[in-house]
Amino acid sequence: MDLLIAKNSGFCFGVEKAVKTTLHTLDENKYNVFSLGPIIHNEQVINLLERKGLKIINNIKDVNKGKVIIRSHGVPLDVYSYAKNIGLELIDCTCPFVRNVQKKANEFFNNGYTIVIIGNPKHPEVIGINGWCDNQAIIVNSEYDLNKVPLSDKLCIVSQTTMTLEKFQKLSQLVQEKGKLVKIFNTICNATKLRQESTKEIAKKVNAMIVIGGHHSSNTRKLAEISKKYCHNVYHIETLGELPFNKLKNFKMIGITAGASTPDWIIEDIVNNLKNMSSKL
Repeated sequence: MDLLIAKNSGFCFGVEKAVKTTLHTLDENKYNVFSLGPIIHNEQVINLLERKGLKIINNIKDVNKGKVIIRSHGVPLDVYSYAKNIGLELIDCTCPFVRNVQKKANEFFNNGYTIVIIGNPKHPEVIGINGWCDNQAIIVNSEYDLNKVPLSDKLCIVSQTTMTLEKFQKLSQLVQEKGKLVKIFNTICNATKLRQESTKEIAKKVNAMIVIGGHHSSNTRKLAEISKKYCHNVYHIETLGELPFNKLKNFKMIGITAGASTPDWIIEDIVNNLKNMSSKL
């Protein structure tokens, strides 16, 4: 059995910064440190941070003192003003790529544009971006959502940073027909692009693909979707315990990729166990 590991996989810059900042904050003060939603979409990392004292809240109004960490997905604009008014200290770990989308949405909304976000309306990043344009953005996640987009004199289209390029291009081309003056911004982050490209190249060459990452992680699920286009045997797993050893031992070439929220120790554990299994075949 041979293993091909994606060159670009695992923690991206934004996630790594958020996790390191959270760990540093907890080392300094283990009490009254909160995160507004899970820091990242990885249960193992969240469990680690909770054991160190992090408390997860779902609403900024759930606390009135302490330090609140803004996760890499970002938050609506009104969270900042609320925290300032009651004296809460915010530690902002919003990913720079996400911040760029937030600023774009805010700028063009204030200039009279209808904002369209290509993305999942339930994803925290999209909810956050919408909060930078007074929650008036139109969220388009499929062709079925196109009827929600009104005919507009001025239209601004942005993307959730973890969207696949193919989906963004397809939907943005359809959405732009609804506007006279249209601005389209491909705001898919570079880390996402690199992971998707690496996954695509490996999936074409192997008999089976292992995609490592949280089952609730948008960017990891996208890697699994891409893998399935080029490989018939794709296994999206979160931990070593989910690895289907009995099935994998029948494949000559196995590809491995991991989402941007997957820590190195999980990837290494799975790779080492596969190498050990291979040596015994």
